[in-house]
Amino acid sequence: MSHQIIKDLNRRYTVKKYDSSKRIPAEDLNIVLEALRLSASSINSQPWKFIVIESDEAKQRFHETFANKHQFNQPHAKEASHTILFAYDPHFTKDKYRKRVDVEVSSGHLPEEMYDKMLGAYAFAEANTDENGFNGHWTKSQMYLALGNTLHTLARLGIDSTTMEGVDSELIGEQFKHELDGYVCEVALAMGYYKQGEDFNHGRPKARLAAEDVIVML
Repeated sequence: MSHQIIKDLNRRYTVKKYDSSKRIPAEDLNIVLEALRLSASSINSQPWKFIVIESDEAKQRFHETFANKHQFNQPHAKEASHTILFAYDPHFTKDKYRKRVDVEVSSGHLPEEMYDKMLGAYAFAEANTDENGFNGHWTKSQMYLALGNTLHTLARLGIDSTTMEGVDSELIGEQFKHELDGYVCEVALAMGYYKQGEDFNHGRPKARLAAEDVIVML
């Protein structure tokens, strides 16, 4: 298939070694972050927070979170141009959702007279909330929508990436406690450009199941 989107997605892969001398241009980074902000979520809940690791000081803090496990990902902490910590709200309340509905009205997307009806959509979150107010399974699912959107955006821009579920959520929670402010990070996304000649995963053919194995046309 010759469409540019398919070409970009065929090029995209999980980088194993980054070139620390290469930085994502500010213009491209701004596009990535705006695409991230525009990600879809159920009932427009946006129950997420994104911590962007850019400075050497922040990279060192992230590097230290690999002290106990997942050291295979530790080099990315300093060698990648940027890393985004994807965090979700484990206790997404109706009052928090109200802020999103406020923006629905103030942006002009929703007529003011529909405010209460939109607020009622919180029932979708409520259906996934236990007796202790925990709905992290649901909010984490929303966060992965943002991750997928970001991976696609990076592919379109020709920026390499590595999704890392191999991170220490507990140490990240300690090291970035102030920035996370109660949110939970269990996945991070390294971004930058592969190291030529040292990334064994670069240039290999795609390994995906055949369309007829995963797509059902009715």
